[in-house]
Amino acid sequence: MSKHDDEAEFDAHQLALVRWQQHAIEAGEKLAIVFEGRDAAGKDGAIRAVTQHLSVRNTRVVALPKPSDRDRSQWFFQRYVRHLPAGGETVIFNRSWYNRGGVERVMGFSTPEDQEAFLREAPIFEAMLLSSSLRLVKFWLDVSKDEQARRLKERATDPLKALKRSPLDAAAQERWDAYTEARDEMLTRTHMPDAPWICVRSDHKRTARLNIIRCLVHSFAPKAIRAKVDKPDPGVVFPFELAALQDGRLER
Repeated sequence: MSKHDDEAEFDAHQLALVRWQQHAIEAGEKLAIVFEGRDAAGKDGAIRAVTQHLSVRNTRVVALPKPSDRDRSQWFFQRYVRHLPAGGETVIFNRSWYNRGGVERVMGFSTPEDQEAFLREAPIFEAMLLSSSLRLVKFWLDVSKDEQARRLKERATDPLKALKRSPLDAAAQERWDAYTEARDEMLTRTHMPDAPWICVRSDHKRTARLNIIRCLVHSFAPKAIRAKVDKPDPGVVFPFELAALQDGRLER
């Protein structure tokens, strides 16, 4: 595909997102989109691609800092509840309550008891959200170890990416296996028919972004809008299943 054709296809998909949001605003729909994944998996870029032409007034991106002492004294999900969408709004979580199942577990920021309580309660929490007519989609962006290493090295040396650096970057490679184990348990225990995990192979950023947009359109847009957009490539985007942990679709 030529660069011109590629740009035209991307623009057409983003137009479909705009058409969907116009419908969602008029219908008063509430949508929460969760972006999770390993460090440098491409969450920020995917979110920019999704939100580029959406309404600033009706779209919010939530990326919370580490919890304060007050936050830690509250019900775990409380700091996220205050950011949930009202009617006609789309809220995108750049990392979410699932931070507890990933970074907090691997880095020892919460106890094994905290972890077990979280994995038990997250599906209950999400069932409550769905029962309130909120629509929820959860993306897990998966990246290979070699590609992650390349991106982290680029992040460390590019001054324009200084704000993306984190003291935890080094642990992403050093604790790769621990993150894999945490991912596997988290996906297995929190994947539900009504709130499934959608896995995205993200080594190729632009392909991943295009297929994420396709997935959103086909998940939420009316038929007349969906009909103009190709379905997601199942080699790039697919619903989680146990077999994906062993057949190579998810990195190990």
